[in-house]
Amino acid sequence: MKRSEKEQIIAEVAETVSRSTGMYFTDFSGLTVEQATELRRELRKSGVEYRVVKNTLIKKALEQVSGYDKVYDSLVGPTGVAFAFDDAIAPAKVIDKFADKHKKLSLKVAVLEKQVYDGSKLKDIAKLPSKKELMASVVGTIQAPIAGVPTVINAVLSELVSVIGEIEKKKAA
Repeated sequence: MKRSEKEQIIAEVAETVSRSTGMYFTDFSGLTVEQATELRRELRKSGVEYRVVKNTLIKKALEQVSGYDKVYDSLVGPTGVAFAFDDAIAPAKVIDKFADKHKKLSLKVAVLEKQVYDGSKLKDIAKLPSKKELMASVVGTIQAPIAGVPTVINAVLSELVSVIGEIEKKKAA
């Protein structure tokens, strides 16, 4: 590989790192071509970019962005990186499910919002709610009090109608 090609790859990976909200460094040793294709397909469905790049090039790209020193020790052996942009938890869910199914893929290290987590935390990360789930929860919490307003208004109106009815009965008597 020519020096200019390496520099281009480093620049591309550094740019991808700077845009990502989560990165998952995997060891894909033992995966067949079909399994690797399946993994890429599942990650793509979740809006995740998966790249296999030489460890030295990944390290140089991480050095350009800074703040990822704790990742360097994990860059040994075959490494694939899943980059999350919208939902930092989405790759964890896909990787966890895939690893359970095929037993060959493992997580070396994960980086979420510049926090580095050991690969053994995959199950814990995968259990976290996704961005979409969190947003739905927040909206549900906001809507809950609003949903009760019509019931309260109806109860007040019913009470008001009965009080008016009582007043009219007293006037008529």
